[in-house]
Amino acid sequence: MASANSPAGASTNATPFLHGTEFEALAEALRAGQYGHGVLTETFEHEVAEFLGVPDMVAVASGTAALQIGLMLAGIGPGDEVIVPSQTFCATVQSIVAVGASPRFIEVSPASLCVEPEDVLAAVTPATRAVMPVLYGGRAVDLTAVQDVLDDRGITVVEDAAQAFGSYFGTRLVGSTGALTCFSFGPIKNLTCGEGGGLVPRNPEEAAAARRIRLLGIDQSQADRIRSTSYQVASFGLRAPMSSLHAAIGSAQLARFPEVEARRKDLWRTYAADLAELDGVALIDVDIDRTVPFNCVVRIPDRDLTFETLRDQSIGVGVHYPPNHLQLAFSRWHRKLPVTESLARQVMSLPFHPAMTTTDVHHVTTALARALRSVPALAYRSGSEGGR
Repeated sequence: MASANSPAGASTNATPFLHGTEFEALAEALRAGQYGHGVLTETFEHEVAEFLGVPDMVAVASGTAALQIGLMLAGIGPGDEVIVPSQTFCATVQSIVAVGASPRFIEVSPASLCVEPEDVLAAVTPATRAVMPVLYGGRAVDLTAVQDVLDDRGITVVEDAAQAFGSYFGTRLVGSTGALTCFSFGPIKNLTCGEGGGLVPRNPEEAAAARRIRLLGIDQSQADRIRSTSYQVASFGLRAPMSSLHAAIGSAQLARFPEVEARRKDLWRTYAADLAELDGVALIDVDIDRTVPFNCVVRIPDRDLTFETLRDQSIGVGVHYPPNHLQLAFSRWHRKLPVTESLARQVMSLPFHPAMTTTDVHHVTTALARALRSVPALAYRSGSEGGR
């Protein structure tokens, strides 16, 4: 059972893809009466860890909270720099600012919109304490070529894998490669909890610290607190637990994840075949054989006019994302990034969610082809009117 969508799924914005089992799981969680962190949260943690093949996974309230806690586990704070692409959702950068550190923005590859090892290494300064690669579109980022240098300098890799649940780095699932990896389980992610996030700690000490941080610095587990007359607040903490209600949705989703994986891969491949027939359209490569794609992004000339033309036809295109080094909130860390700024004028996300059909994809690509043919005339008329 998919989410309720209009018959023309291509004309809708992305919505959570539900199998139907989530409704009963949520009803059971509601009847259980424990809506905060609870047994269902811990069950979800164990299930995700087993799926990834790792000892532990710590569930939290959001992907942003996972990133902030991950940086805290790495000891990142005031005076530290974190290398990060400007081409990402602002939550990535806000997590860096939240711990008092400074983002050091770098370029991305035009082919993948992911960072390259040489750009990471070129950006390292004496203040660099972490690198936060963004697994854009779900694609794993390979920093193997510079990993020894990063290790020698004490620079921690904290992966923003918000879009990459289920993807692979080589033969290993993202999250099982040894990096501090942070996932989002938001509404339209590959695996949704309705809202939520999670991080994969590197050792039991980090797992314990993450659990303490997510619940206001309290040392005892919930089960221990219930049986005690007091509790110990051992450190700074956030109010960021994942509720049992969200965890129940996540467990139901995880049980059917192979279906979503197959749908997303098939959808992306259908787009790739259609887009190969269009001149002037460059598809952002997600390494589809190893990736559960989160979105389908293209680079096109005259993006703004094409965007407006498609939106006028109720085609749910979007832009992921405006560059952060140009945002007012992050202006103090501005650097010249000509590649990113050029890409920002070209990238456009096509409608992409598992409820779509092959017919929907053909509808989108046909509309895109038509828009591309009409845009030069629109641009000419706009320029002529502007000159009057």
